[in-house]
Amino acid sequence: MSSETFGQRLRRLRAAAGLSQSRLARLVPISQSSLSRYESDTQAVDDERIAARLDELVGAGGTLRALLHPSAAGLVLSDEDRARIAHHAEHPSRIDGGTVSALADLLAAQRRLDDTLGPEIILPASLAQMDTVRALLPAARGPHRDALAEVAAEYVQFAGWLHAESRGDERAVELLGQAELLADEAGSGILAAQAANFRGYVARQRGNPRGVVRWFLAEHHTPGAHIAQRVGAAAQAAHGYAQLGERDEALRLMDTAGRLLDEAAREEPPRTAYWLTPTFHRLNFGLTHLALADHATAADHFAAGFGGLPADQLDAEWTAEYRHAWNAAENAK
Repeated sequence: MSSETFGQRLRRLRAAAGLSQSRLARLVPISQSSLSRYESDTQAVDDERIAARLDELVGAGGTLRALLHPSAAGLVLSDEDRARIAHHAEHPSRIDGGTVSALADLLAAQRRLDDTLGPEIILPASLAQMDTVRALLPAARGPHRDALAEVAAEYVQFAGWLHAESRGDERAVELLGQAELLADEAGSGILAAQAANFRGYVARQRGNPRGVVRWFLAEHHTPGAHIAQRVGAAAQAAHGYAQLGERDEALRLMDTAGRLLDEAAREEPPRTAYWLTPTFHRLNFGLTHLALADHATAADHFAAGFGGLPADQLDAEWTAEYRHAWNAAENAK
């Protein structure tokens, strides 16, 4: 974790950018006295727009904005990690396990933070770190190269998800396509399946049920997909069929999802899709039953799903879709 405060990082990056206090203050624009108080940590920045402008002007890559939120410290690399990554950027063929682990741990922290902070705070730093990892990959050699390829695939996939979550659909689709290719290169069926899952999510947000069926079936049938992924994929493909009026296909896939659910409950979900618990799957069961006009059953599934979510996921942005559907189910009973 970084030991720098907001003010310390701002001061260091301003100096590195060759900007005086007066020059930076004019560019924001704010008073020089305010900037001085920010740098000395005697006054907190209470305006996200000012933080974003400072972040942009000193090239902080989203880390200044992150430091406004104490729980977002996991977005920021430690000095030791930055030095290690800078070294390997110059000598990528010598990538070591510690560097790969640091990058993977940072990404894991960002995934968790997305549940509580949402994509807007996470995205700038995630994109900068994604670019760093991808730049390391082409020349990487040795025993840790495969692990780096998997981390790169996960970074690109996560960036695609953040764009999808914030409805930057075109960029999301572009990144998720790249993530699938990287996942295949890394030999990870789990990451390839998850990229297809996020493509299905984009299709659902766009109101495209054929796309929903196509991408969630792709996830379901991806070689190496985890059993928990196959459960959710079957239920969400069923939702697409229900919206298309193909009730029999929807019910067939729901039966498949139900049969797989007990088996999935005996295994931990994959690390990169930690949310795929049996109670989470109930939310997607609820979507399908709502589309089938089985409102009481849908409401029961939503209640069970939300009742089993961890506290840090209850207010995540991605839950809004399910809350609206739950309200619709309750109102239609």
